Amino acid sequence: MFASLIEGLTDAVGFVIGALLGYGLGVTFGLNLFAEGYGTGSIIAILLIGIGGGMGLQAARRVRAPKTETQ
Repeated sequence: MFASLIEGLTDAVGFVIGALLGYGLGVTFGLNLFAEGYGTGSIIAILLIGIGGGMGLQAARRVRAPKTETQ
């Protein structure tokens, strides 16, 4: 049970950090996620957040994965 809790927490933290980085990248480029309607800038900002979250999740899983030694 403890291992599942750690796995879930690290996945959540990785996703949130990645999504925040994606949001920050969008703000840096002047893309407003919360703009009126769904313009091109809003769609790109949503994509950046989704891609950032996915990359953060994969990074968390890679860090958590057991290390194997190669000879």
